[in-house]
Amino acid sequence: MHRFLKTYGVITTIGMIVVLIQGALVTQTGSGEACGAEWPLCYGQLIPENPTIQTLIEYTHRLVSGLLGFMVIIHAIWSWRSIGHMKETKFFALLAVLFIVFQGLLGAAAVVWGQSNAVMALHFGFSLVSFTSILLLTILAFEDGKFDSINIPSLSREMKQYIYFVLVYIYIVVYTGAYVKHSESGSACSGWPLCNGQIIPSSSMDGKVAIQFGHRIAAGLLFLAILILFVQVMRKYRHKRILVISSAISLVFVTFQVISGAMVIFTGFTINATIFHAFMVSLLFGAVSYTALLAYRSKTAIKRG
Repeated sequence: MHRFLKTYGVITTIGMIVVLIQGALVTQTGSGEACGAEWPLCYGQLIPENPTIQTLIEYTHRLVSGLLGFMVIIHAIWSWRSIGHMKETKFFALLAVLFIVFQGLLGAAAVVWGQSNAVMALHFGFSLVSFTSILLLTILAFEDGKFDSINIPSLSREMKQYIYFVLVYIYIVVYTGAYVKHSESGSACSGWPLCNGQIIPSSSMDGKVAIQFGHRIAAGLLFLAILILFVQVMRKYRHKRILVISSAISLVFVTFQVISGAMVIFTGFTINATIFHAFMVSLLFGAVSYTALLAYRSKTAIKRG
């Protein structure tokens, strides 16, 4: 029934991943100011003449982001009209549009007026929320007409709250990672998992070392949080197939996220390693967001005492 909406949703979701990767590439290569302090023009031109590599990176990111902005809006409206009877649709449609607009405005403001590292760290997070909203809208299109009790696991109130906590905590970890990049703190800790040869840096625990070390601690705790989630699901809800699958996928993605973080350090912050790191955290956030959607749908289990 929604074949074209599904196809369009998949294309838009992939496009949003491209935008996230391009954003990471812009930050990694320091191309954010490669079009001058102008937006949407690049050095006063609609199409820059004789651009440098950095200018091409920034200009291409602007073009793709603008195109995907329109695609996201179209997808949101299309989903609202076609599967608006599913109660989550309108929420995710509004979320996708709001955050793609926030992401665009923040990017433009950073170019024209400049922004602090703390504010710029929000840029990736805004794009991530928009991407996840589009992903979930696409999943809803695939679920429509096949919606049954399989997608509504019965969870305890404590389990639901823990899943919500993990989702919020991932966003915090993502923010700290973006802040590490924008504050240029990535190389403050040499080696991994040790920081400058120490489990806990005994000196210079301020500034960039503190930012980098804090992100490592936060990322390590995230791995433990998702591991606990998976163990709890296997202990108490292993008969809920969709919940087992989503929590298992989350564990796989967070494992690759940790590995990719180590790769970034060991390879000397190469572009490929950094992009892979951003790619994995995007998939991880999407997987846990779907798990949170399942928790939202859940009918709280009645405890028998």
